[in-house]
Amino acid sequence: MEYGAAIRAEWNLDPEFLTLNHGSYGATPRAVLAAQAEWRRHLEAQPTRFFRATYPAAIRHAAAALATFLSADVDDLAFVENATTGCNAVLRSLRLNPGDEILVLGHVYGAVRNTILYVCERAGAHLVEAPMPFPRPVPDAITAAVAAAITPRTRLAVIDHITSASALVLPIADIIAACHAHAVPILVDGAHGPGHVDIDLTALNADWYTGNCHKWLNAAKGCAFLWARRDRQADLHPVTISHGYNKGFLAEFDWTGTFDPSAYLSVTAALDFHHRLGGPTLRARNAALAFEGARLVAARLGTETGGGNAVSGAMGLIRLPGPPGDAAVMRERLLALGTDTPVSTLGDAMWLRISVQAYNDLPDFDRLADRIKAALRAGD
Repeated sequence: MEYGAAIRAEWNLDPEFLTLNHGSYGATPRAVLAAQAEWRRHLEAQPTRFFRATYPAAIRHAAAALATFLSADVDDLAFVENATTGCNAVLRSLRLNPGDEILVLGHVYGAVRNTILYVCERAGAHLVEAPMPFPRPVPDAITAAVAAAITPRTRLAVIDHITSASALVLPIADIIAACHAHAVPILVDGAHGPGHVDIDLTALNADWYTGNCHKWLNAAKGCAFLWARRDRQADLHPVTISHGYNKGFLAEFDWTGTFDPSAYLSVTAALDFHHRLGGPTLRARNAALAFEGARLVAARLGTETGGGNAVSGAMGLIRLPGPPGDAAVMRERLLALGTDTPVSTLGDAMWLRISVQAYNDLPDFDRLADRIKAALRAGD
């Protein structure tokens, strides 16, 4: 299988723009967009017939294909718009008491942190943040940090499978086991997980797992899932309460009101595309390219990377030279120079995140280093 520039035409990407940020919003291939358009055509040909006669079986068929990919039972998996929506569903279904604690690990995604603050403020509960060992953490230290922060008041742990700003693949199986050893349920925010790393939801045995398909699985925008272990489905409700209220997990989540389900239904085309590009081979190739690309850029800048082989996937982190500045300004400079890599302030430095997909190759990183240097000069 050829990768890089040889297959870039499979996407509608701007050839003049250096895309090294697949992790933020993904990029939907032409083949998946065509499948989505066909589902929309079916819907609009006769909406009542579609939603009454076609949709119920079609949504379960799409869920079955995704569940097979994730080694899950289809009856435990429902679609949601994105992983943040999945986290909201779980967190806003909780029944918290004053003094209860929700545990997160440092570098938690900002939108999820805000959701936790929202539910805690209304219940008199508290968000507790375990420190993230950084940079270049070892897996055992990450698990130990989570375990050390659990108290008798911990009612839930919300842990990223792969952190967003710092691009770290966390030892999620060990973290789940540590939480369960203390009788603490765990919600895994797998926004970057599906199609990025191997996932076996049954073996992981989290209490809840939510993940995006529009990133590394190349699905259409607005395609994600929420998996709930069978014993955690009672009293779990979608963000929008509708006709299925109290009729069971799937009855509630499969229908929350009139919407365009084409992103969900075309996930089968995204799975086919992922498999055509190699599946496990593609995932390993992307991880190797991100690791090598991050090292290349760090060497060009005379700095360091933020991860290592044990905690790296298809994203990488590079420290920018000099003292920390305004990360948002730096990102806007890069955008003006024709690239879209996110920049965050972590600790006492600014870090730039790269994330790769099949359409990237190693020369992209040399071009990125040139643009980073130009952006840094613009701030002198």
